[in-house]
Amino acid sequence: MRSPATHLLYLHGFRSSPQSAKARQMAERVAREHPGVRWWCPQLPPSPAAAIALVMDGIGDWPREHMAVVGSSLGGFYARWLHSRLGCRVALLNPAIQPARDLAKYIGEQTTWQNPEERFFFEPGFVAELQTLQDGIALPLRDAYALIAMGDEVLDWREMVAGCVGAHIQLLTEGDHALRDFDRHMGDVLEFLQLCR
Repeated sequence: MRSPATHLLYLHGFRSSPQSAKARQMAERVAREHPGVRWWCPQLPPSPAAAIALVMDGIGDWPREHMAVVGSSLGGFYARWLHSRLGCRVALLNPAIQPARDLAKYIGEQTTWQNPEERFFFEPGFVAELQTLQDGIALPLRDAYALIAMGDEVLDWREMVAGCVGAHIQLLTEGDHALRDFDRHMGDVLEFLQLCR
């Protein structure tokens, strides 16, 4: 029997932020139903190496057996890496499986979804950083949950399923990359994470 999670990390996707709909919905529900949980959803820098360094520093004193990670899209890729490294429980929301390949076409200036006036530069070296992280991800996953939409217009659901071997996979026959109906499935995610009250 798993111990209740007292710490919850949420990792947003590429060009996203802590202001994404899913991050805000989950933050509000965790605060309301699990006030004893320490919640952290950092703004991740565009450099994957810097993003991982920020996260590892931020969770440095978190108890591994009492922490959980939720990752969406690119954040799901980071969550898979953390899972391989730390063994913590994870919930993956349409997780990126091959971001080094997929994001190579986004090299250059980008804007964030939540604030189009906010710009950042995705450098060629970031692709190599993603590949280095990818080499550190091990399968099968254990103590992992994946919510995957077959209607995802950005990522191939078959590739997501193959990249989540060992996880409990909830396959949605509809849905999209943003999981606009996430509120309908959040209860299943939280039930898996087993957060303390």
